[in-house]
Amino acid sequence: MSITAERKTALIKEFATKDGDSGSPEVQVALLSERINNLTEHFKGHKKDNHSRRGLLKMVSTRRRLLDYLKSRDEARYADLIGKLGLRR
Repeated sequence: MSITAERKTALIKEFATKDGDSGSPEVQVALLSERINNLTEHFKGHKKDNHSRRGLLKMVSTRRRLLDYLKSRDEARYADLIGKLGLRR
């Protein structure tokens, strides 16, 4: 259900804008997307887990706010990020 340390490191390395970057919007959105995808899989087998569903909705709204922030600051970075993550189908 949670992200392994190796997977988190790989995501940070892939989406970092510079060395040592772990807090840029790109990295935060990538980590949230990974957690959201894991929880979505979890709900396929645990339909009535409403406590976790609340956390999922909170993560989705946080990701939405980060994406809105990135879009308002730098449209090119936003477009690149949603293309990499496969969001906005």
